[in-house]
Amino acid sequence: MATEWELPRLRVDVNGDWFDDDVEVTHPGVLSNLRGNLRRDAQGYFIQTRVRIPVEVVDVPFVVVRFERGAGGLTAVLNDGSEERVEPATLRIGQADVPYCTVKGGTFEARFSRAAAYQLLGMADFDERTGRGALRDGARSYELRRGA
Repeated sequence: MATEWELPRLRVDVNGDWFDDDVEVTHPGVLSNLRGNLRRDAQGYFIQTRVRIPVEVVDVPFVVVRFERGAGGLTAVLNDGSEERVEPATLRIGQADVPYCTVKGGTFEARFSRAAAYQLLGMADFDERTGRGALRDGARSYELRRGA
């Protein structure tokens, strides 16, 4: 008797870890495939195969694990091992003072890990009176803005 195939229940937790049902996906090749094929539209996150497989994303699908300033500007290393140049204007401070930036050609947002957040904040100037921060990139200054 043939059993009916069910869509996998894929989700990405707040730390950027992938799960199939409640089992963490840890195989590097499978993770690379999932992350590389992730898409987003008005209905949410998904992977398109012969069928659309929804992906529940708790916060955002990528995490900045390292943030640094180099000769080419600001660079983020993501939890998928990729390096991204970060446009300072895309930086924002979310709930609980967690920084975010736009990655993957503007397609996704990435949440900063605690270590990367400290690296970012170490580069920023803060005005204790107003509680406002700014990140300088050459002669330009970018406000670290709070946003939803």
